[in-house]
Amino acid sequence: MSVHLLMSAGRGPRECAWALAELLRRLEGDAVRHGLVTRRAEVVPGERPGTYRSVLVEISGAGAEAFAASWTGTLCWQAPSPYRAVGRKNWYVTARPCDVDVPRTTFAEADVDVVACRTGGPGGQHRNKASTAVRATHRPSGIVVVVDTEREFGLNRGIAMRLLRQRLEQRDEAAGRAVDTARWRIHDELVRGDPVRTERPEPSGRDQPRRKAVRRTGGD
Repeated sequence: MSVHLLMSAGRGPRECAWALAELLRRLEGDAVRHGLVTRRAEVVPGERPGTYRSVLVEISGAGAEAFAASWTGTLCWQAPSPYRAVGRKNWYVTARPCDVDVPRTTFAEADVDVVACRTGGPGGQHRNKASTAVRATHRPSGIVVVVDTEREFGLNRGIAMRLLRQRLEQRDEAAGRAVDTARWRIHDELVRGDPVRTERPEPSGRDQPRRKAVRRTGGD
């Protein structure tokens, strides 16, 4: 079982990219404690070293879906800015599960019902006297095409198969674009306030030195 979780700093300031990096490490540590495996499938770096505008995390193992749900929503990293002296110390990140791969439809002629039929309209008497037209239905998808451009059934059948294959490819491409669009919309869904989780640097341990190291390299 695996789930993809997209973490994004949205259009927030550079502190949000820093907060994302801190929250990502916190999530990865939490996953280890739950016996799960994480992988950074895609990374968009931030302006400062070690920060991220977005990260697509793959979470694998038993209970991955429930774990991802516990990290879904607005996340808050509560700490002073490492880059400038500001009173604000709440930095928000959004995390949403998302689809990554759209399964491609496998085309097989055995999945197509072909029926000979007659069609009306222009084309002369040859078209209307014989049932040379083809009505082809791809059962798994429900796509139907009717071909009567040729006077031979076999030729029309071949054209129908090519058309069905093209329609399925077009449908898969459209589904892929829809998945990409949905992922990019997540970047604009960041809601500041009312977080589902608020995380803070540990009083002592790995978080604090890491934050001080960033502070030394920062500055406007």
